[in-house]
Amino acid sequence: MADNAARNAYAPYSRFFVGAALLLDSGNMVAGANVENASYRLTTCAEQSAIAHAVCTYGPGIRIRALLITNLNGAACEPCGACRQTIAEFAPPEALILYPTADGRLTQKTFAELLPGAFTLGRP
Repeated sequence: MADNAARNAYAPYSRFFVGAALLLDSGNMVAGANVENASYRLTTCAEQSAIAHAVCTYGPGIRIRALLITNLNGAACEPCGACRQTIAEFAPPEALILYPTADGRLTQKTFAELLPGAFTLGRP
């Protein structure tokens, strides 16, 4: 799903095509792709796109069990800081985050390892 999403990414500026696939606690899966904008600050990352897709499809109570990030460029692709904070809204500390590293291998970390001490106002 993540590879298919990356093929549909809108990346005319960077040519960095990223896809993300979420496995939710419910067992459902969704995907998202990055959507760039000429004003780079308005770009949506694949992880945020997938989370928005999940919330739109299944509601605000979604919980992430696992997240896989990929790209068509064969590059390292850890979630950026903004994505890590967005993931924090929906992922428990034990959620698995998988992404390619600079050596081309897929690595896996728990969300707590990826963003220790995430900012929170408390979950509803």
